[in-house]
Amino acid sequence: MSSATHYILTWQCPDNTGVLAKVSQSLFSHGAFITETSQYSDPYSETFFSRIAFDDRNLTVSSSEFVKALNELAKPLAMQYQLRKRADVPNVLIAVSKDDHCLVSLLTKWRSGALPINIVGVISNHQDCQALSEWHNVPFYHLPVNAETKLDQEAQITDLMEELNIDLLVLARYMQILSDGLCQQLQGKAINIHHSFLPSFKGARPYHQAHARGVKVIGATAHYVTANLDEGPIIAQEVKPINHAFTIEQMVHMGHDLEATALSHAVRIHAEQRVCINGDKTVILA
Repeated sequence: MSSATHYILTWQCPDNTGVLAKVSQSLFSHGAFITETSQYSDPYSETFFSRIAFDDRNLTVSSSEFVKALNELAKPLAMQYQLRKRADVPNVLIAVSKDDHCLVSLLTKWRSGALPINIVGVISNHQDCQALSEWHNVPFYHLPVNAETKLDQEAQITDLMEELNIDLLVLARYMQILSDGLCQQLQGKAINIHHSFLPSFKGARPYHQAHARGVKVIGATAHYVTANLDEGPIIAQEVKPINHAFTIEQMVHMGHDLEATALSHAVRIHAEQRVCINGDKTVILA
């Protein structure tokens, strides 16, 4: 088995002729062995997006010299990039309230190795999921909140994220609306899951509302958190057809499955650096 170190480079820049060739040539000239590439040229934002995986089996320079060369390349291209070792998976903090279906999926897939992340803690405004978290040997932090203590509780969250060196906050059915300030602070670093219906049903008991309207499809949407509630850039969606015979209970159970699947998928592709934010939407570099 190769002892090479594997890297992931995700980058974007204004779209111009030859940008991919210039980056690829730089990698080649320094001995990077490319193992995977994907790219997309967006004609609307005129932005080029790319993800390149490579290893250092033939690298001719040190890692610091390689980064220096990337920085020199990035300036004239107005290129933004993220480079990391593939083994350096992101530290993840999960926020949950009472429902545990999304948390169960994340913990199970993480333990099985299906999610390239490191779950370092679970926070909640309730204690319903404490036993589940501790069974998985994941520290549980009970942070109760009400209207008067909201900002103080959010300060506890940000302090904890800094203490644990958190790269990503996952709202796994965390039934609290984050303040605008925290949303801005976590831009591109927080993922939420919510039920997604056509038409949309907001507020309490969405499955009951959907049942009353006789919907023919139910689904779930995972998206980045923004100050505009449930309107952040979409990362992943899951849908299933239903019919008039479905009971509310069946819709709830199917909806929970879809939520867990969509959220786990979104977390995985984010962790693999396959998601680029492109204004109000995303580019998924599969």
